[in-house]
Parts: sequence; structure tokens; C-alpha cells
Amino acid sequence: MVSQQHHILSTISLLLFCVAIVPSEAFISPRHVSLQNLVSNDDFRRVPSDIIRSRHLLFMEENDNDDDEEALVEDDTDESPAEVISNYKSKISARRIDSTARPGSSAKTPIDVTMKFGGSSLANSDRVDHVANLIKDRINPPNNEDGSPSDEIPVRPRAVICSAMGKTTNSLLSAGEMALEGRVDIEALRTLHLGTCRHFNLPERTCEDVEKLLNECEDMLNGVRLIQELSPKSLDQLVSYGERCSVRIMAARLNQIGVPAQAFDAWDVGVFTDDTYGDAKLLPDTIASIKGRFDGRVDPNVVAVVTGFIGHNTKGKITTLGRGGSDLTATAIGAALKVDEVQVWKDVDGILTADPRLVKNALPVSHVSYEEASELAYFGAQVLHPIAMQPALQANIPVRVKNSYNPIAPGSVIDNTGNPERMVTAITCKRNISLMDITSLQMLGAYGFLGAVFADFEKNKVSVDVLASSEVSISVTLDKKQKEEDIENLRTDLSSFAEVELHRDRAILTLITDVSRSSDVLATVFATFSMHGIQVEMMSQGASKVNISFIVKESQIEDAILKLHACLFEGQCDVAIIEDGHIV
Repeated sequence: MVSQQHHILSTISLLLFCVAIVPSEAFISPRHVSLQNLVSNDDFRRVPSDIIRSRHLLFMEENDNDDDEEALVEDDTDESPAEVISNYKSKISARRIDSTARPGSSAKTPIDVTMKFGGSSLANSDRVDHVANLIKDRINPPNNEDGSPSDEIPVRPRAVICSAMGKTTNSLLSAGEMALEGRVDIEALRTLHLGTCRHFNLPERTCEDVEKLLNECEDMLNGVRLIQELSPKSLDQLVSYGERCSVRIMAARLNQIGVPAQAFDAWDVGVFTDDTYGDAKLLPDTIASIKGRFDGRVDPNVVAVVTGFIGHNTKGKITTLGRGGSDLTATAIGAALKVDEVQVWKDVDGILTADPRLVKNALPVSHVSYEEASELAYFGAQVLHPIAMQPALQANIPVRVKNSYNPIAPGSVIDNTGNPERMVTAITCKRNISLMDITSLQMLGAYGFLGAVFADFEKNKVSVDVLASSEVSISVTLDKKQKEEDIENLRTDLSSFAEVELHRDRAILTLITDVSRSSDVLATVFATFSMHGIQVEMMSQGASKVNISFIVKESQIEDAILKLHACLFEGQCDVAIIEDGHIV
């Protein structure tokens, strides 16, 4: 009893000392602050009620007069301790944000964002450190080299979504294959993750959490080795260890450099999916679920570092979101929190006019529409997957693609409008495809012929990229993902009523453009192709309002892209360019 009273009196003495040394402007009016606001629930319950009522624990309130008055605090609130703390935090949160501005910097209102970083941005300890400091500098932009305030608008990252470090996902899949062969070895993964922990001298708790996950991963692989089975469900759990280790390391590093952060597995912030292992879809109520979890669990002034790519299904089991899964996590959280912008950080300066591996002079595109970005992604460009953009599109939130290796580059903004004044936005391609020409032998009417053709496509589960048709013939492209057996079965079925020709080694060249100006675009394209002997075997336009596709031989695709890019974007055209019906 004596020890308990001593503990209580020590707590009260400490509080009175804190009041004496904390300046009044540190509190944004609440006029009265109670003992219950500032001590833990357990300590508060141990303080006898007669002490509180008789002493009326006094705090100084803000007062413009020289004579400060003491405000009596009565214990008459009906609020729970958690509600009191929440209300108090909400009153001081605005002042906390403003107080982080660098000396000499101009005051700008931060914008709320979610930020996603892929594996290449987090490849090793140096990259983790770079990204952590990048986040810090986006929150509080440093002054220019001459000491003048930065023009950059600061951000408040509501969530940072992280992929697995470097090639961790591929390493985990390889480890799964090795386990099926009777060997378990994750030493390279231990070296990467625990080495990163030691490099930064991260807190012991973080290192223990990461090591526990790696031990769990190894135990799982030993199970695979023993039972000789690795199901889609097990694969999803196996690859999840990469993201789960990554966020714990990133959150700890952010805290080390002064950015308050907390690691979360995606399901802890409301990311729930259907039961399709390997390619799960978000449940319809996921956006509302994320909002509820953030409202109840995440301080808006603490960066939530969240696992990308993974979630929980209705049974509480781990699932993966398939291609573009981490981007989808970022846009879903952004939509739920109604952020001002979703930022996806990659290793290029935004969306480019062509693949920089082929076109050395590829240029950044500052502004594209969601529809243009979807077409670019579908036809092979390294942009956000169309499914990943859906939450942002539905919430009308812009997505900015930026370069983590060159953070000062403005990047590319994807929104509902794009840039309608631009004739051509970008050139992309899809390689190693086949062209199938199907001609009716029975002169069926269009509806009968097309109906029979697509019935056989459905029967054999063969999908089409690009299509062109007439009353008695149809040409389609098939990509390399189609099974050879399925294509041969399709040919056999179609041969009962049509002549079928299959041309291998073809490629699709796609222009992302405003098709309302297609006459000008096509005049320039075909003049260029004619000048350089590039033969178009098929063309498709109309289904989409932002793309025109050409089928050419694989051997000519690179030359076709280089010549068109030089003409349309580099001012090096050896034919006349037509714009609005005029030669320019």
C-alpha cells in the first residue's frame, strides 16, 4: 500500500514538473487538461478519487492577461480514457504538422499522399536508407542549394506501401522449388534482411521480429520438403515473408531518422480479398474496411508502413493480389483515406514516350489519362496495371509516377483528363505474338460466322489481343501466354467451317493517341513505314478511343518504333508530318 501511494505521488509530482517547464503554446487550447489525459489508464485508476477531487490538480491555461488564473478541473466527464486521449490528440495535431518546417523554409500546407516503393527501390541497405531519407525530405523539403526555401509542396504520407526487398520474391519462389527437391536454404535471405538490420543497428525488437519471420519461413519450407507439396495457398504464404520483413525494416529506419512510423501487415489495416490464391481480388467492402481501420488504429501523424501485394481472405489466410498487387494496395488505401495524390515510385522518370531500353531518347510524359495509362500497360509498357488504377479512378484521385533514383524529377500524373492537345502520347509494343487469319468456307452471314468463331475460342479458352473482321473473314492476335495445345485444338475446331492460317513471329506496335485525329496520325505513320519498307499486316482502331495498333513482323518492330519515335517526338522526321490537315 505504501509503495502504491509512493508511485501515485511520484506520478503527480512528475506531472506538475512537466507543466512548469512546457511552454503554454505547446497546448492548443484545451482550456483545461485533466490528470486522466496525461497518465496511463492503470495509473489513473489507482489514484484515489478523493485526491483528485480535493486537490483539483491545477494547470495553467492560456491567458492574455498578466495575472494567470488557475483552472479547476473536476472529474465530471463521461468520456472514457481512450476518448479523452483521442480528443486531445486531435486538438494538437495541426500544430504538430506546422512545427516540423525547416528554419527558413516557406510555409506550405502539406498534401496527404500514399507512397509505394517497389523491390528495385528497396534492393539493399543503401536503397532502404535512400528511400527513408527521400520520405523524410518529401515531408519536410530541404532548402535549395543557395539557402532559399524550396518550391516543393510538402507531403503527409498517410501510408507507405513497400514491396519485398530486391529480388526477394523470386528468391522465395526458388526456395520453394528447392524444398520440393529436398533442400532448404534461405541463407541469402537471412544475409539480406538481418544484414540490413545490423547495418543500421536497428532496435533489438525489430531484429527479433524479422528473424522470427525468417525462422517461420524456414519451418514452412521444411514442411514442404517433408510432404512434397506446394499448393497455391502455400505459395501465397511463402512469398508474403518478403513484404512482411521489408515493412518492419523500413518502419524502424524511418523512426531512427526522426520520422514517426509503424509497420502493419495489410490485413491489419483492412485489406481483404476473395479466396483466389495467387490472383486474389479485393472484396467490395475493402475500401470501407481500410477507412475504418485507419480511423480507429492509425495516428494520421504517424507513417503507416504497409505490406503491398498481400491480404487476408474470408478465412483469414494470406493471399496475393497478382500482377500490380502493391500498386493496387497503394491506390486502395489512397481511395479509402481520400488522399490528394497516390505516388508510385519506380526506377524511371515517370511514364516515357517509349521503352528506354530500346529508344535512348525516350522522353517523360507529364500527363496522361487513366485510359491512356491502361492501354500502355496492356500493350507492354511498364506502367501501373489497369486493375491497380481502378480505386484511384473511381475516387478521382490522381496517381503520380516518380523515380526513386531521381526524386527531383516531376514524374507523370495519371488522372481523368490527360493532355487532350497532344497528338501522340507514347509508342509501345507487344512482342512474340501470333497472327491468325480465319476465312469462312461456307459464306455464312456475319453473325453466324463470328458467333461460330468465338464459340470455339471460348471452348478452347484462347483469348485475343487485337481483332479486325469483315463479313466472311477475321484476323486476331494471340500472345505468347496461350498454350500451344489450346491453339492447335482451336485450329482443328475452326477448320470444320473456315480456312485457318497462323503466322508466327509477329509483334503489335501500338500508338497511344487521340483517335479523333487518326487521319493525321495515320498519314504520318504510313508515310514513315513506306519510306523504310515496313509492312503492316493488320491494323485495328475504334474499340478504344486512345490507341491504334499495327501488326508487323517481329524482325521489323524495333526499326518501326525507332523511326516513328524520331519522327513524332525527336523532330527528326524524313516525311511530312500532318497536323490538323496541314503539313508542319
